[in-house]
Amino acid sequence: MKDIQNYPLLAHNTFGMDVRAARFIEYDNVDELTDLLRKEGGRLHPLLHIGGGSNLLFSGNYPGTVLHSAIKGFEVVAEDADKVEVRVGAGEVWDDFVAYAVANGWYGAENLSAIPGEVGASAVQNIGAYGVEVKDLIVAVETLAADTAERRVFTNAECGYAYRESVFKKELKGRYIVTHVVYRLGKRPVFHLDYGNIRAELERRACEPTLETVRDVVMSIRASKLPDPKVLGNAGSFFMNPVVPRSLFETLRERYPDMPHYDVDNDRVKIPAGWMIDRCGWKGKALGRAAVHDRQALVLVNLGGATGEEVMHLAHEVARSVHDTFGIDIRPEVNYI
Repeated sequence: MKDIQNYPLLAHNTFGMDVRAARFIEYDNVDELTDLLRKEGGRLHPLLHIGGGSNLLFSGNYPGTVLHSAIKGFEVVAEDADKVEVRVGAGEVWDDFVAYAVANGWYGAENLSAIPGEVGASAVQNIGAYGVEVKDLIVAVETLAADTAERRVFTNAECGYAYRESVFKKELKGRYIVTHVVYRLGKRPVFHLDYGNIRAELERRACEPTLETVRDVVMSIRASKLPDPKVLGNAGSFFMNPVVPRSLFETLRERYPDMPHYDVDNDRVKIPAGWMIDRCGWKGKALGRAAVHDRQALVLVNLGGATGEEVMHLAHEVARSVHDTFGIDIRPEVNYI
């Protein structure tokens, strides 16, 4: 277990914020975490548990303890002719799990290729892309209570999943630490190809859909749109795509016939936030050292040396512009720390 004072967090946040934690602890297994929580308890507070740091925006140094999981491992815990259940350590890199699933011929996670972050965070954030959300794969989430170290396993239903939401982001925020996640994957070919440009890119390449070709296409599309955080600090999609009443969408479509959308149900429609930001003229525009990416308006970037406050100010101005233009509120997907 690592336990370091005044620890630099530059390598632990993809926005590239050069901030420090008063204390940083990285544990290797559930027993280490259990002992830590029981022995130190309230002395760890304020407490922040992080994954890969791909969904965080620090406004300054963190005055408390930052925890990070190094729990690793893939374990098949159930299997039949149609499906397999895999228990994965929270500290595994998410895309390593996707690669593992594809290599084993298991279906379901391939559309979520190349999403940054770790397995534990996938269950908290309900990550999603190209018509798939991780909630559709999760069977159970194993946790420890942050205050008592008591073990609790949450079923999928108990996680309260919704678009980019879970009980761990809302009423139970900060109260439980994810140690393992159990995913259910299929053994028979079922693909989701109609979101984004997946089908069109497969056709352009004259490829049949397989786990390998779909994963490769998804990774290629993401790389063409999203900047590498090692080169340009960012957290991927900064804003969530808003879900609005169908009546509002129909009214807006009279003014904007080319407005893209995705039906959620009979009464609600999801509108791409990036499209609205682009229509408001923000793509490629900078405020100080923070900017809207010139290829994907949903991504805010650190041009070099930006502070968290600068990025937050840019996000506020972008959201205000979208509201003034479309009457729609867009909310950050990124967590402000």
